[in-house]
Amino acid sequence: MTEVAQPQELTLHQVAEILGVHYMTVYRYVRLGQLPAFKAGGTWRVHPGTIDAFRSGRLPTAAMTTEEGGRRDAPWSERFETRLIAGDARGAWQTIEQALAAGSSIEAAYLDIVATALRSIGDRWARGEIDIAIEHRASSVCLGLVARLGSMGARRGRTKGTVIVGAPAGERHALPLAILAECVRLDGWQVSDLGADVPLQSFVYAVDDDPDVVAVGVSVSLGEHLSTAQAVVSALRAAHPQVCVVLGGAAIANVRHARLLGADRYAPDARGFVALLRDRDELPRAESSG
Repeated sequence: MTEVAQPQELTLHQVAEILGVHYMTVYRYVRLGQLPAFKAGGTWRVHPGTIDAFRSGRLPTAAMTTEEGGRRDAPWSERFETRLIAGDARGAWQTIEQALAAGSSIEAAYLDIVATALRSIGDRWARGEIDIAIEHRASSVCLGLVARLGSMGARRGRTKGTVIVGAPAGERHALPLAILAECVRLDGWQVSDLGADVPLQSFVYAVDDDPDVVAVGVSVSLGEHLSTAQAVVSALRAAHPQVCVVLGGAAIANVRHARLLGADRYAPDARGFVALLRDRDELPRAESSG
């Protein structure tokens, strides 16, 4: 009997036949980093030698091969997103635990896994690929996981001061604020997260209520709320000129935009906000324009 030569590379359909599973199951293995694969001509390929190792569970899953033949870190955010889409809260948390065990920091878990996956899900909803119910469910799952991560990163001892974060009236996005708050807390600050849709006077009251406040972060996601955010900044600057007011969020284009709205500083993201807090004593206070 003539032996049939085995192809050097297998398509996902061929792998599915060998493993006796559906094609989409194999695709999921690849996307989760459980089955090493590479792209050739836009098509996923698998080396035949990895099949037996995969069956026996001897394959490492910490990295995947790119189309150019290089290696990249395990796609934690993609794995996490898959779990969120499926509504699998336990699997989503297990993905975070695996990333932490592999060396990811808690801050990276917040920003490079959770936040990245949520942005992707939001984009998929905007393109009509998923229902809004899935997006809402994913956000709900993440709220619980963010709090769970926060308990792991809790710091003891004296804090650097108090930082207040919130979104002005009309803004409904509370989850990005929760992630921001945890990243700031990780850096050693006491954080007061006012959440979304906060009335102007509540921002002022929160500063009145705590003599240790050094900065207030105001997040604006939608352009229609810029005037409301500007009013919050003006009220804070008038009532507490010693407190640094920072604007950020998708609706704030750059530092010039933030200054035109009266803010002292601009933070493009959570990492930028934390960096501003660290350098606040060394940087001159920005003058507002207009």
